[in-house]
Amino acid sequence: MKRITTPINEETRLSLRAGEEVIISGKIYTGRDAAHKRFVEHLSANGSLPFDFNEQIIYYTGPTPEKPGMPIGACGPTSSYRMDPYSIQLMPMGMKIMIGKGERDKAFQSKLVETKSVYLIAIGGIGAILSKTVKSSKTLLYEDLSSEAVRELEVVDFPVIVAYDACGNSIFK
Repeated sequence: MKRITTPINEETRLSLRAGEEVIISGKIYTGRDAAHKRFVEHLSANGSLPFDFNEQIIYYTGPTPEKPGMPIGACGPTSSYRMDPYSIQLMPMGMKIMIGKGERDKAFQSKLVETKSVYLIAIGGIGAILSKTVKSSKTLLYEDLSSEAVRELEVVDFPVIVAYDACGNSIFK
């Protein structure tokens, strides 16, 4: 098992291998399909992104409302295939490490290898357990999207598995 702390430099990102178990601590950022759509729209209109993804991790989750005394509600991974059309455009702009669940399409996999990106998976169905790794949560962008807003999460010992590595290896093959 490998322990990594964000931000993730290129050397660490490229060292991750398909099938490897990883424990993440530090800041990760949330965003699902609605946020990804806005990222791409902003990129088309402005030539840049409203958020710098370099050396950061984006987690595809739509957390439930927090309970009293907790920074976040359940925050399990969402199916990642919905982000594929957007991720293809965002990987060259710095989105190099993504966390979700499930397989990705061929175009995504090709762009992942081309941009030396990495796709990690979290175990679905354990959102309440994953929320216990979150020490703080604050909304950064798109508050009107509610659970799909972009949030900054401070996590300690967040467990993932490398699904696709930068070399094109996959746990799904």
